[in-house]
Amino acid sequence: MPGIKKVVKYGLLLLLALFFIFPLLWMISSSLKSEESIYQDLNSVQALLPSFQVSEWLTSYVELFDRFDIFNYLFNSILYAAIVTIGSIVINAMAGYAFAKFKFFGRNFLFSLLLAMLIVPVETIIITQFTIIHNLGLVNNRLAVVIPLIANAFFIYLFRNFFKAVPDSVIESAKLEGAGNWAIFWKIMMPMSKPAIATVGTLSFIVSWNDYIWPLMILTDAEKFPLQVAITNINSTEPVYTNQIMAILTISTIPLIIVYILAQKYLLQGLGSSGTGQK
Repeated sequence: MPGIKKVVKYGLLLLLALFFIFPLLWMISSSLKSEESIYQDLNSVQALLPSFQVSEWLTSYVELFDRFDIFNYLFNSILYAAIVTIGSIVINAMAGYAFAKFKFFGRNFLFSLLLAMLIVPVETIIITQFTIIHNLGLVNNRLAVVIPLIANAFFIYLFRNFFKAVPDSVIESAKLEGAGNWAIFWKIMMPMSKPAIATVGTLSFIVSWNDYIWPLMILTDAEKFPLQVAITNINSTEPVYTNQIMAILTISTIPLIIVYILAQKYLLQGLGSSGTGQK
């Protein structure tokens, strides 16, 4: 009986995995075949397979790059994601360290207020956010895309919990050696928080890379569009080719897969750790 239960469990997990992988397989395979083949194979297993003619595999990608400035859109997305990722790690780590180890008036109240912000949907404050950016004169500015994404209540919460579990004796010992708060933060706390850094870095990269509504609202110059906004333009520019749409979607997905694979080990530790880097 235990053997049968194990087979059933893994069988169900396999079916669930296939259910989630199916759209990804169809997207990639559709980008590697001609427009006609996509609709011809739609009702068969071949829909999940690339073209049997290897010469057709890169045709949609070549045509896509010929029609649109994909390299510029990729550069914009990578630039925005890199700034948001680095900024999120630094800013949220400093805020989390302050909440965890500094004692100041109203600390608990401010932290409770910060946690309350987690239940506020982003859509409810986006108009206010736009008004602030407009008053700062940053509309259609690249800075306007990244600034609202850097500070994040959840990331501060994660760093705060991580730093809070670090014994105060570690900090006291460093102070006895003559280290200041800044040196302690950079040379002791940050190296100890690699799982939290990887978690925040990965999640902030994903948030920035997938961000669509905010860049669409704040940018008017198409040359500054990130890839996600550009996809909408590609999808509405006649003539529209399904294989080219699948190609650009595949291109936009690859960096997310790479980042997750590279950070998977630390990501799991960061989400499951108690604050010392240990599970």
